[in-house]
Amino acid sequence: MVNAFFLFCGCVDQASVAVVEKWGRFLRLADPGLHFFNPFAGECVAGALTTRVQSLDVRVETKTKDNVFVQLICTIQYRVVKENADDAFYELQNPQQQIQAYVFDVVRAIVPRMNLDDLFEQKNDVAKAVLEELEKVMAAYGYSIEHILMVDIIPDAAVRKAMNEINAAQRLQLASVYKGEAEKILMVKKAEAEAEAKYLSGVGIAKQRQAITDGLRENILNFSHSVSGTSAKEVMDLIMVTQYFDTIKELGDGSKNTTIFIPHGPGHVKDISEQIRDGMMQASSSNV
Repeated sequence: MVNAFFLFCGCVDQASVAVVEKWGRFLRLADPGLHFFNPFAGECVAGALTTRVQSLDVRVETKTKDNVFVQLICTIQYRVVKENADDAFYELQNPQQQIQAYVFDVVRAIVPRMNLDDLFEQKNDVAKAVLEELEKVMAAYGYSIEHILMVDIIPDAAVRKAMNEINAAQRLQLASVYKGEAEKILMVKKAEAEAEAKYLSGVGIAKQRQAITDGLRENILNFSHSVSGTSAKEVMDLIMVTQYFDTIKELGDGSKNTTIFIPHGPGHVKDISEQIRDGMMQASSSNV
């Protein structure tokens, strides 16, 4: 920091300040640049201090209010006040140890009053409290505290593992809720689609039956007009016998069909038609 060329002069480096003594007593501060000294008058350079910002990492272990042991890593950025460099030079022999002691004192006084979750949320408040305390103390020794950063908060390994498991369980629970909601929506949409499909199918069947009824009525009227002396009942019986043989033919075309009629025979078509007609007449009489 100080380069001596001869016994009578020396050079102070940039961002430094030298302490000049006379006969062992503080005389003055020497700024960066070339300075002349008179060794015959007892003048000499006792030492020099840097005015650059310095950094000190402090690791503090303490306990929170909920009995969790944690380690706090603080970074303190400080510098020598140029105008008070003589106080910094003469008053403190080990400024780093002094700063560390005050950080320990403040952190261990504040953190035990906070829960672990609150400590993570309010770490800036802890850093601010440490800054205020150090500024008051270190200013008397010629030091300025620039910044204090709460770099990291490290809980005990078992606590970290438990916190990770709790976090994972909460995320799994949230995922299951979302999955259940998605399945619920899918089932509702599926039910709505099935209901709509059944409705459309019913409409189609109704239209199909209406078309069949209209066709049968038209066939009966045409047949009655074409063949004189035939009643509507006889025409209906003829149509049912025709449909019966068409059905038998379709069943015979398929090799894997297992459908059978019991009783079976063309004569039973009349019985089926009478049963249908009797059922329709009973339904009509009951409605009346």
